[in-house]
Amino acid sequence: MPTWVRRSYKRMLELINIWVYYDKIAAVRDLSLSVDKGDFVTILGANGAGKSSTLNAISGIVKAKKGKRHSKTEGHFKGEIYFKGEKLNGLTAAKIASRGIIQVPEGRKLFPLLTVRENLQVGAYLQKDKIQMQRSLEKALVVFPDLKDRLRAKARELSGGQQQMVAIARGLMAQPEMLLLDEPSLGLSPVLRQHLAERIKEISQEGTTVVLVEQNARLGLMLASYGYVVENGKVALEGKTSDLLNNEDVKRAYLGV
Repeated sequence: MPTWVRRSYKRMLELINIWVYYDKIAAVRDLSLSVDKGDFVTILGANGAGKSSTLNAISGIVKAKKGKRHSKTEGHFKGEIYFKGEKLNGLTAAKIASRGIIQVPEGRKLFPLLTVRENLQVGAYLQKDKIQMQRSLEKALVVFPDLKDRLRAKARELSGGQQQMVAIARGLMAQPEMLLLDEPSLGLSPVLRQHLAERIKEISQEGTTVVLVEQNARLGLMLASYGYVVENGKVALEGKTSDLLNNEDVKRAYLGV
């Protein structure tokens, strides 16, 4: 099926038998998952389990394999990825973003010498209408009001928590249908982690579909409604987060209970 052909769909996002390789090493192994419109899904697992590689395949950072040639450093994936019935294999990261999938990367990846406002404007690069860009900025600042007084500050002058707020707000500037969050709580204090969690929950409640990768299993399970537990690149367990919180294996391996 050509990448431009749409098919009827029930799921907003479908990953079917995904393998992600870096050179000849498989980081993700035969992984399948699905996300419905409006869902809040979390992908849990230990460091190196394949969580970030899964997000990178969805957003086009890791590209579908073409024949025998591929980049050893960037990696490649095999399998099929569909978004709203359209096959994403072969699309560039920019085209995938234009479809409505926006990834907030691990480590924030801000431009340290640009101001907060300028970093946010980068997130709206697909928008040509200045009025619409301003509306996107106003909506992002409703979610993250702490940034209102920091718009002229350079990104490098912010605290870790503020930088993470900018990174997510930058993602919101693109008005995503689906937001991919990669380890947003990494390196934050418990207080800042809780504050950020409340903002992420608000984004979900406003209608944006969220896929959250989290090493902090308790946080991911408390926020999301459905979860996938990934071990060694494979889905080891999935279900409603309320069930996973009470699962003895999950408690023992990820919750320290």
